[in-house]
Amino acid sequence: MNTLKLFFKDTAIYGLGTVLPRLISLFLVPLYTYVFENESYSENTEFYIVAAFFNVILTYGLETSFFRFFSRHKEKNKVISTALISISVSSLMFGVILFVFNQNIAQLFRINTNFYNILVAITLIDTMVVIPFAYLRVTGKPIKFGLLRLCNVLIVLTLNILLLSKTYSWHWLQAQIRVSSPIMYVFVANLIASSVILIMVLPYILKVKLQFDLGLFKKLLGYGLPIMVAGLAFVINENLDKWLLPNYEGKYINGAYSACYKLAAFMTLFIQAFRMGAEPFFFNYSEQKDAKQTYAIILKYFTIVGALGLMIITVYINLLSSKFIQNESYMLALDIVPIIVLANLFLGIYHNLSVWYKLTDKTKFGMYISIIGAVITISFNIIFIPKLGFMACAYATLLAYGCMMLVSFLLGKKHYPVPYDINKISMYLAVATLFSFVSYYNFNKNIIIGSILLLIFVTMVYLLEKKELQQWFKSKS
Repeated sequence: MNTLKLFFKDTAIYGLGTVLPRLISLFLVPLYTYVFENESYSENTEFYIVAAFFNVILTYGLETSFFRFFSRHKEKNKVISTALISISVSSLMFGVILFVFNQNIAQLFRINTNFYNILVAITLIDTMVVIPFAYLRVTGKPIKFGLLRLCNVLIVLTLNILLLSKTYSWHWLQAQIRVSSPIMYVFVANLIASSVILIMVLPYILKVKLQFDLGLFKKLLGYGLPIMVAGLAFVINENLDKWLLPNYEGKYINGAYSACYKLAAFMTLFIQAFRMGAEPFFFNYSEQKDAKQTYAIILKYFTIVGALGLMIITVYINLLSSKFIQNESYMLALDIVPIIVLANLFLGIYHNLSVWYKLTDKTKFGMYISIIGAVITISFNIIFIPKLGFMACAYATLLAYGCMMLVSFLLGKKHYPVPYDINKISMYLAVATLFSFVSYYNFNKNIIIGSILLLIFVTMVYLLEKKELQQWFKSKS
């Protein structure tokens, strides 16, 4: 229990540092939907889709590799230095290629060349801080990690408000940054914030004693490349819908879909927060006798909290949407929210289950599973978007992540069996899903009925987990 307390404490701190940047993007939705038309919001979405793709390529799974080898390698500095040198050199090489052929690549990704240049700069800078941030996480320094993330958030938030403000007193600042389109202010704000964070982590980079171990690099690369392929498949699963929609339905619809998709970000934030603390913990704790039992307990409570989040978002969707979306034209895609939230809960469970292939050094299975999800996403979207419109995108995401979750669970039983409480986990998932969808679709988002169902779910969880929770909170820290 003490181990679990420490895990959830560190996860909360690491998660806060990771969640804040994403949370700020959610809280900027009201500003964006007020300032920008649907088409401009679609361009904003497409920009970050390309950024996500480049980010996976430039990091090539090195972050997870770093966690794996740092936790078991005797010469820690050698791991840090080798990872830092490799990612710096590769970023420089890729950066030259991306800038030299900027017009061709920008056209390939159907993005404005000016937008593209900023995008590449942001991605390169963010790549350079990956290893320093990973070092802070794996060595148990959540406060420093959180403060750096918080600084990034505050800069992004402040610059977005100032640069997009219609208040005349800020026109002088807008005049200093000449842009071809107002949406470009959003990208400039991110570039400035990323640059400041790079400067702040330079002390961590400069104090590393540089030494490159070719043998270790090959091991890092061998472990990380399947993670990279899995990451690319994840980008497809997460973003292909928003990439295809403009072709089938137009940017107007894609802008609405992308904005409503953001309402599911509360679940995404929870998952990201969890992963920040969980990934280094899983590696560092893997040699303990009770490791598997601990992983099982973590998944159960992750599912409980996630199921609770699913119900809260779905039941109070009208309140959330009215606060975060300031233009009625964006609301036409609201029906995707319960489906996307459930899909992201499946994804979070999948990330929990993925511990088996990471700890057994069988990351190729993670690649295979992600490719399965990508194939489902691609085929379902292409076949059904012309028939179902943007709802097909939501169904594709749910189906892809659900299949990935099930496949990972079945393979994990064979290669690294963990005593998960499948009966309770399945029950919590089923009840929360049933209550959420009944409240939203059958009772037309009726808050009173939804609140009653939410109370029933919370009571059920309390009665079933009462003894374990009491034991947990009574245990000495």
